Amino acid sequence: MSTNWQKLVIQNFDEASSKYNNSANLQKIFAAKLAAQCSKKVINSGVWVDLGSGTGLLANALEKINPNQSVIRVDGSPRMLAEHLPNKSTQLFNLNYGLPKWENPPTLIASSFALHWLKDPEERLMEWFSALAPGGLLAIALPDEASFPEWHEAAKKAKVACTAMKFPSHNALTNLVKADNIIFQQLESFTQKAPRVTSLLKPLVNIGAQTSHHPALNISQWRRLQQSWPMVESNRTYNLTWLIHILLVKK
Repeated sequence: MSTNWQKLVIQNFDEASSKYNNSANLQKIFAAKLAAQCSKKVINSGVWVDLGSGTGLLANALEKINPNQSVIRVDGSPRMLAEHLPNKSTQLFNLNYGLPKWENPPTLIASSFALHWLKDPEERLMEWFSALAPGGLLAIALPDEASFPEWHEAAKKAKVACTAMKFPSHNALTNLVKADNIIFQQLESFTQKAPRVTSLLKPLVNIGAQTSHHPALNISQWRRLQQSWPMVESNRTYNLTWLIHILLVKK
C-alpha cells in the first residue's frame, strides 16, 4: 500500500465529511450493532477509544449506551474530526503508523469500518490487541472478503477489473488470536437494493469510500459492467451484498 494511496484515502474521506452522515446508512446500522454487543460485556471504565472514528458514529453509540464514559475519537481525516461536537475528545492520527500515546492503556479499543483501509490489517489488529489493558476488550466491525459477489460476478462477465475494495478474510483475522480470547463473532449479510447500478455505488462516493487500487473504468468498460450486473427479475432491482464481520476479543 503506497503512501500516495494512503493520502488519497484520507483526501476522499475529507471531501466527503460534510455529507457522510447522510449517506452512511450501513455504517450507522453496524456502529449501533457493535455498540450493542459491547454493552453486553463487562468493560472497565478508563480509556475507551474509537479508531478510525470518522464522524463519530460508533463513539456516539457507545457514549449513548454508557453516558458516564467518554470515548476518544481517533482518525487521520481532519475534516471528519471537525464534524464532531466541540465537547468531544478527538485525536488526529494516521493509524497506518501505530497508535497515539494515552495516559493509560485502553480498556476498550473499538473500530467500525476502518481496519480495511489501513496497511497490513492483520498487523494493525494485533497491534491494537497488544495495546489493551489486561482484561480489556477489542471490538471491531468490518466488511469481509466475501462481500460484493454481484460486483465481482459482473466484472468477470464484462471482462473488466473489479474496482471494489479488497477486504480482509474473517478467518485470517480470527486465526491471529487464541480461540479462548474470542468472546463473540458473527458474520452478517446485508443486501442493498436499487433500480440502477449507479444508485448502488453512489453512496460509496458520498461517504468517501471509493478509493481503489485499480484505475477507474472508462465509459465503455463501465457500460459493460452495468450490462453484466445481475438483475433480480422479481422486482427489477440490482443488489449489492455485504458480509460484515463483527469480532470481540478480550485480552
